[in-house]
Amino acid sequence: MTKILAILIAGLVCEAIGVVFLSKGLKQIGEIKQVNAAEIWRIVKAGGTNPSILLGVALEAAFFVALLVLLSRSDVSFIWPLTAMGFVLTTLTAKFLLQEEIPPMRWLGVLLIMLGAGLITWTEKAKERERKPAGVQPSASSTR
Repeated sequence: MTKILAILIAGLVCEAIGVVFLSKGLKQIGEIKQVNAAEIWRIVKAGGTNPSILLGVALEAAFFVALLVLLSRSDVSFIWPLTAMGFVLTTLTAKFLLQEEIPPMRWLGVLLIMLGAGLITWTEKAKERERKPAGVQPSASSTR
């Protein structure tokens, strides 16, 4: 489980930093003033050359690869709720990289997300303990 959590944390760090760079790049490009072909083309062209957006997309792609690896190795009911920790990392990243003001109620929400992710991790560890009876050593063939 340590390897799974390490991949998850690395992926979530990529996601959090990626989202912040996407936000930064989109603010540099400016708002969509109206929905028409010319305006959409302006946004696509500006986004395709904006370093912040390109870095954000690359980091989000790295997160997606990590997610694919995680989902191939563990239960979706364990992995997917833990991706909510990305909200925590994104909030912290926005605070320190974008200097966003985070109100106390939002910090409370972040704390609740952390508690939920901790509960999910605890239930996975409890499930692993149930699978391994106390005092039973795995045989050489079962460790491969």
